[in-house]
Amino acid sequence: MDNLSIIIQWFSTFFSIENIKHIFMYNKGEPMIFTQFFFWSFFAVVLFFYSFIYKKRGLRNAYIFFVSLFFYYKTSGLFISILLFSTLSDFIIGQLIYSSKKELAKKIFVALSVVINLFVLVYFKYAYFFTESFNQFFHTNHEVFNHFAQWTNQNVGTHFEVNQILLPVGISFYTFQTISYSVDIFRGHIKPVKNIFDFGFYVSFFPQLVAGPIVRAADFIPQLYKPYQLTQHQFGLALFWILKGLSKKVIIGDYIAVNFIDRIFDNPTMFTGFENLMALYGYSLQVYADFSGYTDIAIGVALLMGFTLPVNFNSPYKAKNVDEFWKRWHISLSSWLKDYLYIPLGGNRGGSVGTWIALFFIIGFIVLLSGKMIVLYVILGVVAVAVILALWIKSFRSWLTTNINLLITMLLGGLWHGASWQFIIWGGLNGLGIIVYKLWRKISPYEKLNGVLGVVLKILITFNFITFTRIWFRAENMESTWQIMDQIKNNFSAVLIPQILSSYSKVFTVMLIGFVIHWLPVKVKTWYRETFIAFPLGLKIIVSSVVIFGVYQAMSSELQAFIYFQF
Repeated sequence: MDNLSIIIQWFSTFFSIENIKHIFMYNKGEPMIFTQFFFWSFFAVVLFFYSFIYKKRGLRNAYIFFVSLFFYYKTSGLFISILLFSTLSDFIIGQLIYSSKKELAKKIFVALSVVINLFVLVYFKYAYFFTESFNQFFHTNHEVFNHFAQWTNQNVGTHFEVNQILLPVGISFYTFQTISYSVDIFRGHIKPVKNIFDFGFYVSFFPQLVAGPIVRAADFIPQLYKPYQLTQHQFGLALFWILKGLSKKVIIGDYIAVNFIDRIFDNPTMFTGFENLMALYGYSLQVYADFSGYTDIAIGVALLMGFTLPVNFNSPYKAKNVDEFWKRWHISLSSWLKDYLYIPLGGNRGGSVGTWIALFFIIGFIVLLSGKMIVLYVILGVVAVAVILALWIKSFRSWLTTNINLLITMLLGGLWHGASWQFIIWGGLNGLGIIVYKLWRKISPYEKLNGVLGVVLKILITFNFITFTRIWFRAENMESTWQIMDQIKNNFSAVLIPQILSSYSKVFTVMLIGFVIHWLPVKVKTWYRETFIAFPLGLKIIVSSVVIFGVYQAMSSELQAFIYFQF
């Protein structure tokens, strides 16, 4: 009788109103992310019901769409309405593009899709920037007003602050996906999906919804209509991706961030130049472990459900030059910018009307950031000189037309991350890095040196350059950026290095292990991946249990969101 009472009490507690609210209602302080036990409980329930319907493709797609909406609601609350708006509008526009007989009508509809998606993205991501810059530039006192919050307050009964605009999680990713859908239909690469549920599934597929990889319609939509398949090898591979991603994120990324990197960047002047330098190297490892860890988990979770997501990272710190780095880092964004921005602008063939529009947009951003008309005059002067030189000197004209679209693409890639000087400088430096490399390889006597020492030297130069640009990517503001560089230059304190190494011995050991694993040869990584996949099921369970135990032992008491959630 006592045991029965205990069971009844447990059920009454578990199914209490408070617990049910906690499970089904959005909690701002507890978004659903891959490192939470709640996510894996959610995924287990999803898989349980999925096992009954996976053969019925229409029902399966609708089911995944609705569970993805629940996932996004738990992650971002009522911003789910923005996701639904993008889904509905682009589904309708996609049908209109395909059914239109005239080329002009198709162009109008695809332009409408791009404008709507970019407007939504700009409104939520850059409203504060434009308002503050406008006030500074024209000495006005306008305030941000959130029309979306006002609408939901009036129609849904919410109580959002109308004088602030919050950034919906994942908006930069799913807006790019919906743009690719409209453009791919326009280009004839795909046909429209059969119904709104299929399209909603594509847009909101929960493993990659909030931080990528960015999935192109032409690559993913055909999978919606294929029968479910999960071989023994795919199961082992999916499990490997998930364990690998969790280990990267928690054991490496979060550990070195909480115990070292965040402390330095929060107050760089309190630490020596050596500590600031090591924090930069550590951040290069952290941002890779964090972001690639997310996409590894996303790939594994999707594969368990029978869907293949694109690989987003390919050992980027093995790159021998900046151009190669961007073919290995955030591949889905880099290739998206290439195919949907760089090539339509004209690529390396030369400028176009789109080039001038994009250039005008970037100049406007920079002028607003500065808040000074003199900046506009200087930029226009530089543009005028460049045009004159291009008209006068044929070789310069060829060089300019080859590289102008590349630089514009990298600058816009920087602005995709946020509206600040840091991201503009970061994107610009990476663009210049590619341009300089293209010039250097034509005259460099070392370009053909592909022996071990030559390759190591190229990798180290590239890695140090990428790490240097990350000062602007990670620092809170420009003042902090200059403080970090000043500390490294003027307060290096070499005599304190042994003491610093001793004080942070665990952190530096984890960093060293992380970099060693990253730089392992491909055949070594392939060997231990395939070895794990070939393990019997019982051994897989044992290894997985050990890894998961280690992950949750290393986990910080405070929730560490994935870095790219902010974008």
